[in-house]
Amino acid sequence: MEYMAGQYEVAVIGGGHAGVEAALAAARLGAKTILFTLSLDQIANMPCNPSIGGTAKGHLVREIDALGGQMAKAADAVFLQSRMLNRGKGPAVHSLRVQADRVRYHCYLKSVLERQPGLTVKQGEIVDIRTDDTGAVCQVVTAMGAVYGVRAAIVATGTYLGGKIFVGEFSQESGPDGSHPAKALTQALLRLGLSLRRFKTGTPARVSRSSIDFSRLEVQEGDEPVVPFSFQTRGPLQNRAVCHIAYTNSATHEVIRRNLHRSPLYGGEIVGVGPRYCPSIEDKVVRFADKERHQVFVEPMGADTEEMYLQGLSSSLPEEVQVAMYRTIQGLEQVEIMRTAYAIEYDCVDPLQLSPTLECKTVPGLYGAGQFNGTSGYEEAAAQGLVAGINAARQVQGKEPVVLERSGSYIGTLIDDLVTKGCMDPYRMMTSRSEYRLLLRQDNADTRLTPLGREIGLVDDSRWETFCRQQEEKTRELARLRGLTLSPSPALNGMLEAKGTAPLQTGIRAAELLKRPQIAYGDLAPFDPGRPPLDPHAAEQVEIEIKYEGYIKKQEAQVQQLRRMEAVRLPEGLDYRQVRGLRLEAAEKLAKIRPVSLGQASRISGVSPADLSVLVIYLEQRRKTNHD
Repeated sequence: MEYMAGQYEVAVIGGGHAGVEAALAAARLGAKTILFTLSLDQIANMPCNPSIGGTAKGHLVREIDALGGQMAKAADAVFLQSRMLNRGKGPAVHSLRVQADRVRYHCYLKSVLERQPGLTVKQGEIVDIRTDDTGAVCQVVTAMGAVYGVRAAIVATGTYLGGKIFVGEFSQESGPDGSHPAKALTQALLRLGLSLRRFKTGTPARVSRSSIDFSRLEVQEGDEPVVPFSFQTRGPLQNRAVCHIAYTNSATHEVIRRNLHRSPLYGGEIVGVGPRYCPSIEDKVVRFADKERHQVFVEPMGADTEEMYLQGLSSSLPEEVQVAMYRTIQGLEQVEIMRTAYAIEYDCVDPLQLSPTLECKTVPGLYGAGQFNGTSGYEEAAAQGLVAGINAARQVQGKEPVVLERSGSYIGTLIDDLVTKGCMDPYRMMTSRSEYRLLLRQDNADTRLTPLGREIGLVDDSRWETFCRQQEEKTRELARLRGLTLSPSPALNGMLEAKGTAPLQTGIRAAELLKRPQIAYGDLAPFDPGRPPLDPHAAEQVEIEIKYEGYIKKQEAQVQQLRRMEAVRLPEGLDYRQVRGLRLEAAEKLAKIRPVSLGQASRISGVSPADLSVLVIYLEQRRKTNHD
C-alpha cells in the first residue's frame, strides 16, 4: 500500500561518497533535500580501501574543497597517515594521499549530514522513480510504499545497484561488505529508457594485525610536516600510524596460476567489465607474467581496530586459495583473514546519456553521480556528486546550470571524458588525462575554483576573506620578487655553489634566481631581509608560478584557443544528417552525444578535423541566413 510521505525538491539516492557531496551541496544551496540510503551505518563507507587521495585523485579532493565540498575536511579530521606522492617529479603531479580511519570517516560525515539544515537523512530503499506528463522526474518510491514528491533525483548507487559478489565458486546478490543490494531500481531505470551495463570491481582481504610479522616488512612513514587536504584546515596535524610494504614472489604467483580455473573472473561467471588501472592480483599475474613481484601495501583500517588492509591484492579466488596465496608472502606467513577478498558486479549507466551537468538528456530532473556513471574511486564519485548536487539545486531554483571547463579543473576533465567519450571500463582519473596538467595543479585548486564556489554560493564570507587575503599576499610577493635585485656576496655565492649552481658575477632579480631548479624560495630568505611573512600555501604557489612561468604561459595560450571553440555553441535540435559534407559516422556520433559546443564535438571519437570544418561553415551559413 502506497502513501504520500513528504514533498522535497531534491532526492539523493545513495549515501556513499557521491551521495554525501550531492546532498550537502543541494541543501547548502537552499534546496529542500532528502538523502536515501539502504543503511545509515553504510553512509560514507569505505568498502574498497581506507584511504583518500592518491595520484590525480588528490587533485580532485582539493578541487572539491575549493568549490565548497566536504571530502577534504573529513580526510583531515580522521587521517592516520599523510603522504604527498610524486615529490620526486614536478608540481603538476604532486598528489596528497591519506590513510583514513574507516569508522571515524563514516561517523564524521554521518554527523555532518544529520546536522545540515534543509537536509533529511532517511534509511530506505528507492525502488521507483516516476515522471510526470512532460517526462520530468516528479516522485521517488521506497520499498515500503512511501511516495515522495520531488523535482529532481540524483542516482548515486555506487556498487549496490544489482550488486552481486563472487568468491571462487561462491556468489550471491549483495552490496559491498555483505550489505543489502539495490535490485528493483534497475528495472525502474530501464523503464525510463536508460541504457545500463555491468561493471565489476574488487577488494582485498582484511587481515588481523596480530598475525603479521611486521619485522619482515618495509616501513613506510608519513610525511612531516603534514600537508592538510583542506585549504581551511589550520593548526599542526600529526601522523598517527605507519604503513608497511610487502611483496609477492614466485611462490605467490604459482599458487594463483594453479587456481586460475577456480577464479570466476577467468571461468566466465563474472560478466562485468573490471577496472583497467586497478586490476586484481590474478589479472596482474596473467597480464604481467614477466614481473617477478608486485608491491603490497599493508595499511591500518583504523586506530581502534586490528583489521589491516592489503592494498594491491584484490582477488575473487576461493577463500582457501586466498589463505595459501597470502601466506607465501614474507611477513604474512601466519596471516589470518578477517574479511575475505571478493569481486563485485553492479549495474551502471552509459554516461553518454548524460549532459555535462550530469543530467540525463532524456529524463529532465534525473541526475547521475559516482560509480553509477561508470567511474571507480571515492574521489571521482565525490566530485560528480558535488556537481550533480549543485546542478539539481540550481535547476529547481530556475538558475543556469554550472558546467566546469575541461581546461579549468580535473573535475571538468572527468565529466567531459564521461559524457563525450564514454567509458568501456570503470573510469579512473589520472594526471595524463588532462592536457593542461601544469595549470591544474593540486596546490592552486583554490585559485582556480574558489571564486566559482563563491559565485555558486558554497563558499561563506569567512572563507572568502581568507582566500582573498592569501591571493593578495601572493600577488604582492610575486611583484616584489620580480622587482628585487640581489647583489653578489660571499655568503650568497657560497650558498649557490653548495646547491650546485653558478655563483653571481653581477646583480640579479630574485625572481630570475628562483627560476634555477636548484634554488628554493626558502633558500633566498637569509639574503632577503625585507621578505614579508607569508602563508606557507601562498609561498608554495609563489615559487611554482615563478619557476614554471614560461610553461604556464604556453598552456594558458592553449586554453584560450580551446575556450574559443567552447564558445561556439551548437543548436540543441540540429539534425546532423542534413549538414552537407558531414561524414555518416560523424553525423551518427554527433546525433547520439548531442555536444553543446564545437569544442566538445572536437573530442568525440569519430569526428575528424574535416568534420569540424564542415560544422563551422554550416554554422556560419546558418548565422547569415538567420541574420538576413
